[in-house]
Amino acid sequence: MTIRTSADSKLLLFVCTGNFYRSRHAEALFNWHAERHGLPARAFSRGLLTSLVADEPTLLSRDTERRLGQLGIPLHHTGAAPTQLRKEDLARAHRTIALKRDEHHAMMLQAHPEWADRIEYWTVHDIDFLEPAHALPQIEARVLELVREFGGPA
Repeated sequence: MTIRTSADSKLLLFVCTGNFYRSRHAEALFNWHAERHGLPARAFSRGLLTSLVADEPTLLSRDTERRLGQLGIPLHHTGAAPTQLRKEDLARAHRTIALKRDEHHAMMLQAHPEWADRIEYWTVHDIDFLEPAHALPQIEARVLELVREFGGPA
């Protein structure tokens, strides 16, 4: 996905471990709503340890793909493949949200220590702690709060 923004648009960055499941769901959901409602923001997503999903047979979690389909959200609203987080990504984002503090703060301290305490953290568990049927709706609720912050429907 190519991120097209105007000079007054804000860029949101969603971060998770593999950039395969949670962050990609948040990215697609936000971009879909932002486009539909003409919001001055777009999202992109990255992973802190994309090597963990390098052997996956798909480029996007099947759970994420299935849920986006259920919501009627086209897959072009998320990136084409898991992408490793770089310092440049953090620098260009107006707001960065990692999906789970207990999981990602330590990873941020190791990979990008200067950014670890400058970003926002949610608490959305990965699949090893919470089934996608429960985790994805949590992401959806949090993303809808962001959409409202940018002037989307209440």
